Amino acid sequence: MRQATTTTGGHVLSSTQGHLIRRLSQLYVGLALYGASSALLVEAGLGLEPWGVLHQGLAARTGLTIGVVSIVVGAAVLLLWIPLRQRPGLGTVSNVFVVGIAMDGTLALVPEAHTLAVRIPLLLAGIVLNGVATGLYIAARFGPGPRDGLMTGLHRRTGRSIRLMRTAVEIAVVVTGFALGGTVGAGTVLYALSIGPLAQFFLRVFALPSASDGSTVVATGQPRRAILRP
Repeated sequence: MRQATTTTGGHVLSSTQGHLIRRLSQLYVGLALYGASSALLVEAGLGLEPWGVLHQGLAARTGLTIGVVSIVVGAAVLLLWIPLRQRPGLGTVSNVFVVGIAMDGTLALVPEAHTLAVRIPLLLAGIVLNGVATGLYIAARFGPGPRDGLMTGLHRRTGRSIRLMRTAVEIAVVVTGFALGGTVGAGTVLYALSIGPLAQFFLRVFALPSASDGSTVVATGQPRRAILRP
C-alpha cells in the first residue's frame, strides 16, 4: 500500500511538472511569436497595431530601435500598475522584454519589402501570427501583458467598462504615435477588426488542461478581459 501511494504521488508530481513546463513553453513561444508578428507588420508598412504605431513613432524620434522602445514603453506602463494596485505575473514581466527582443531580431532577419505583392502577404501573415501568439501566451495563464493590465486596472479604478477604457487608451496611443511619425493605414483597421476573433479562436486551440483535474481551462478571469494584447 505504501509503495502504491508513493507511486501515485510521484505520478502526480511528474504530471504537475510536465504541465508547468508546457505552460512556460507556451508563454515564451507566444511572446516571441508576438514580437515576430509585430515585426512583420512593420515590414509590411501598411499600418501597425495601436501600440505599434506609438512604438514606431517614438523610435523615429529617439533613434532607438522599435524593439527597445517597446521594452521602455512596457516598463513605463508597468510602473502605472502601482497606483492602480495591479499585481504583475511572470508573463507580465517577461512580456516587457521578450516581445521587444523578438521584434528587433525578426527585423534584422527579414529583408525589406518594396512591392505590394510582398507587403500584403506580410501584413496578413503578421495579423494571423499575432492571433496565434496571443492565444498561446494568454492560455499559459501567467498574467496579462502590461498594456492589458493598464486597461483592466483603469476599469476597476474608474468603474468604466473595459471596452471604453481600451478604446480611450488605444485612440490616445494611435493619435500620439501618428503625430510622432508612426504608420496608420489599412493594416491598422484590418488588425482592429480581426484580432479579437483570431485571438478567441487560438485561445481555444491552445487551451491547457488543469493540472489537478484534467479539465480544460482557457484562461483565468473573463475571456473578454484576456483577449487584448501584450
